[in-house]
Amino acid sequence: MNTINLFCLPFAGGNKYSFREYELNAGKFVNIIPLEYPGRGARIKEPLLTNVHDMADDIYRQIRHQINAAPYAIYGHSLGTLVSLILTRKIVSNGDNLPIHLFVTGTSGPASYAKKKRTRHLLPKEEFIKSVIELDGSPEGVLDHPELVDYYEPILRADFKAAETFTYEENILPDLPLTVMTGTNESYDNEDIQTWQNETTWPAVFYKLPGGHFFILKNAAAIMNIITGKLQAPDKINLPH
Repeated sequence: MNTINLFCLPFAGGNKYSFREYELNAGKFVNIIPLEYPGRGARIKEPLLTNVHDMADDIYRQIRHQINAAPYAIYGHSLGTLVSLILTRKIVSNGDNLPIHLFVTGTSGPASYAKKKRTRHLLPKEEFIKSVIELDGSPEGVLDHPELVDYYEPILRADFKAAETFTYEENILPDLPLTVMTGTNESYDNEDIQTWQNETTWPAVFYKLPGGHFFILKNAAAIMNIITGKLQAPDKINLPH
């Protein structure tokens, strides 16, 4: 089978190294391409972004030459799901080759998400970090060390602002296969998760995997099995021109 690129968009505070377990568990024909937002990792000197649309524009500039050269899919977790949606809409409106599949984990449908007012990004530092930990809003142990808190706090605050100021606009994706995975212990209502179906005319598929918001860290193999299965026998493939 021909190689399919899987562009991976990280969660709040994440970077391209957040997908190492995915790379280890990817099928032979799946080429994991982890992406990075400005202001962290290899892009630490670039200004942080606080708007989902700006993040999607940044990612689009990174991948445009690749999406028009080979079959691909898009995957995002948490904040990455919102960026993935806006990115995919941008790809459609620009007339580029469409993704084979959109995979999202760790969030309710965008319309439901946007209805709930969230202002954690405005909290003082200590309260903000405490709220992030209580929300299971960062990988285990990352915020247990003061030096890591000092590094991650501005990144997390910018990312939370981007997610919490997200405004929803209806723009249904035509016939785009969509798979949604959430943790059994996440705080999202099933009703709100199911609203992902409103984003595509294609029947969406929903999975529950054990764990909280960062269930992805302990279920990389299971998640990649699902992704590989969907890409191996897709109902529809958008091949490049």
